[in-house]
Amino acid sequence: MEKKRTPSHRIRMLVRKSHSGFHPKNDSYKWFLLGNIMLGTFMAVLDATIVNVGLPKIMASFGVGLDKIEWVITAYMLAMAVMLPTSGWLADKFGYKKMYFIGLVLFTLGSMLCGMSKNEDMLIMSRIIQGLGAGTIQPLGMAIITREFPPSQRGIALGFWSISAAASVSFGPLIGGFLIDSFNWQLIFDVNVPFGILAMLFTLVIQSEYINTRLRKFDWVGFISVTIFLPLTLYVLSEGNAATNSSGWHTPYLLAFAAIALIAFVVFLTAEFTVDEPLLDLRLLKNHNFGISNVILIIFSIGMFGSTFLMPVFLQNSLGYTALQAGSVFLPVGIIQGIMAPISGKISDKVNPKIPIILGVVLLSFSFYLNSKLSWMTELNSIMASLYLRGFSMGLIFTALQTISLIEIPRDKMAQASAINNSIRQLGGSLGVALLATLLTTRITYHTQVFGTSVRQNSEIYQKTINGLKYHIQYDAGSSPSNAARQGQSLLLSNLGKQAYIDGINDDFLLAGLITLVGVIPIFFLHTKKSKLQKITAHE
Repeated sequence: MEKKRTPSHRIRMLVRKSHSGFHPKNDSYKWFLLGNIMLGTFMAVLDATIVNVGLPKIMASFGVGLDKIEWVITAYMLAMAVMLPTSGWLADKFGYKKMYFIGLVLFTLGSMLCGMSKNEDMLIMSRIIQGLGAGTIQPLGMAIITREFPPSQRGIALGFWSISAAASVSFGPLIGGFLIDSFNWQLIFDVNVPFGILAMLFTLVIQSEYINTRLRKFDWVGFISVTIFLPLTLYVLSEGNAATNSSGWHTPYLLAFAAIALIAFVVFLTAEFTVDEPLLDLRLLKNHNFGISNVILIIFSIGMFGSTFLMPVFLQNSLGYTALQAGSVFLPVGIIQGIMAPISGKISDKVNPKIPIILGVVLLSFSFYLNSKLSWMTELNSIMASLYLRGFSMGLIFTALQTISLIEIPRDKMAQASAINNSIRQLGGSLGVALLATLLTTRITYHTQVFGTSVRQNSEIYQKTINGLKYHIQYDAGSSPSNAARQGQSLLLSNLGKQAYIDGINDDFLLAGLITLVGVIPIFFLHTKKSKLQKITAHE
């Protein structure tokens, strides 16, 4: 008589089958799998950068301002921040192949819906779906590579995987600019659909399944509370000074949302520090180096992501660059960063990790200061000099900071530490975009009011300026005297509005520089003495 198979027996049989695929007879299996993971990672990271150059066209298409369109970026980053620590548990529960495939489905579906969006609200919702997919693809891709490759080949495999992420950072704005100029902004999302379908087919054909039999409990309290806290906090930040909100920060619904966000944050912290198996093991932040490094990371991310969001908008709206021209200026940033990263690692090993981190933060802050001097007359060489400096500084910071942050973390806690790092980087980036977009709206209004009060219609300078414009329009453009007078006034007001916009951008870059410079302070408190670190690692 055949024994009745229980669900647990079927799971064990599935796991045995999956383990037979871990060491396939054909040694090329894992390299085909790496190619598929690189394709998914390239797409996920690409859509975090490609959309930046499309913002001016999207704003014009929907007739909305920066305070609304910023959510096209922050919605994607928030969805990723929520999924980064969650995807690992879901993969352990339902299978890595299945969840990676679902991540590709969500990302591809979100991309298709983004291209079909008829208004900004649909686009933002579609970006959330995209972000949920990207937040599943990225961490699971790294976990799959780490598991499939033996230690002797793991370094080169992760190196190739990192190349796919770095390449998308460098080429994302360039590809986006080409698609927007040659076709339309919808294509920066539609282009993902065929590649997403291809990646899904590869996943079904190539990848073997794996389910972790040692499944930890899911932290529902932490998941729900952080899902409430993050979007509400950023919504309050972005809506406080939005053009559509006349009451400002005292609006009743904003105060209610702020209170709910605060309660959710307290619940999240309480859960993560008390439950046995938290969503994010925040107790790791008690580790001296890891805690301080994450403070530096969130400060660094605010300036880095916020400035990346600002530059394409300025180039296209103020200097008249095409999307392709605006995207091409970012190409050297990732290349320089990739060259400097291993150099920073060598400096960290031979001298002191603080040196490249401090130098990188100071140079990054200085690059933002250079951008705070932008004007209509800014030459391309000046813009590129600041971006070269930015790539150089980011290459110095990342490797050294990653090395020093994880050196005191036990090996069995590395996965949780990586999840915290990635989530904090996404959170810092979301805060940076929301903060600088809100400030930009406020400062544009401020400068417009200042310029408006400075214009005195009875003054001699104003009359000379208007008469000069009237003469130019009347005799060079062929307008009638009455039309020339009105057009001259409109031209003057338009010029003042553009100057207020540029001054607002400059204020944003200056703030980004100041925030980044603050990141130097906690660096001095990091432990870097080799004797001390050796004692710590010896006890692991």
